[in-house]
Amino acid sequence: MGLIHLVFGQSSVPVLTEAVTLDEKMEGEIICFEDDLSVGPLFILDTPEGRANRKLFWQQLAGIETVVAEEAAGNTPAPAPVAEEQQEDIDRFRALKARLKEDPELEVWIWAGQNARDVSGYYWLVSQLYDFAGRIHIIYLNNLPFLNEKMQVFYPTHLHQILPKEFLKARKLARPISLAEYELDGDEWRRLMNENAGIRLLEGGKKLKGEPTLFYDKELLAQSGKEFVKAWKIVQQVTGKLKYPVMDQFLGWRLKELIKEGKLESKGELKTIRDFEVKLPGETAPAESTPAS
Repeated sequence: MGLIHLVFGQSSVPVLTEAVTLDEKMEGEIICFEDDLSVGPLFILDTPEGRANRKLFWQQLAGIETVVAEEAAGNTPAPAPVAEEQQEDIDRFRALKARLKEDPELEVWIWAGQNARDVSGYYWLVSQLYDFAGRIHIIYLNNLPFLNEKMQVFYPTHLHQILPKEFLKARKLARPISLAEYELDGDEWRRLMNENAGIRLLEGGKKLKGEPTLFYDKELLAQSGKEFVKAWKIVQQVTGKLKYPVMDQFLGWRLKELIKEGKLESKGELKTIRDFEVKLPGETAPAESTPAS
């Protein structure tokens, strides 16, 4: 019997790769889906048009809209790799389905941490794998205790936080996705596509709540002040308050949008969050003067 492990995002790959070497029952190939489906448009994502809209979203986040002007001027900058990675997920999935059809003994384990990216990815997969019921397993690490390097109990939200040897305990949770789940979770995926929210937040369990794209703008503005501060520090302060972290790239894009709208001022090149600083509009706060004696 062959086994394929599915994860969402490269950060999960190294620990699971090491874990697979520790137990022959876990031996199998690891396939990683790159797209973070917890952010950006999902409408008709099961069509070429929907996938094209999503690719445009990632190009926007990568700043490729500014590249178009450069190309018009005769320059040919290299495309951002992130947009290319998103394009390949559908190819990975089609190859997976083809292998499942060819090999009736092949099984799949979907690994999901308690975070919006993994849960969104799970819904996307399960909505399309009904034909292979009984062979697709889920391991959802929802509110489960694990031991960290100091042998202390903690509750991880992401796979990369778990020690490789602790995966041996987690693998015992693998169970076939039920027929009811294919139906209910398939319906949930279609709801998420039709809702087409700007971002999706995990409320607990497998419940995702859609919010508008500008959901974090208020917090980004609240962390900005009258003096210029590195954009990455603003992003770090916002993510530090969140139970489930959001992509730095997404929050960096939102800072750039706030700059475009005149709600923030910037200094430096608007590339990555380490290349520019931001502050609230208006005069920089004056330095405190020493009173005359």
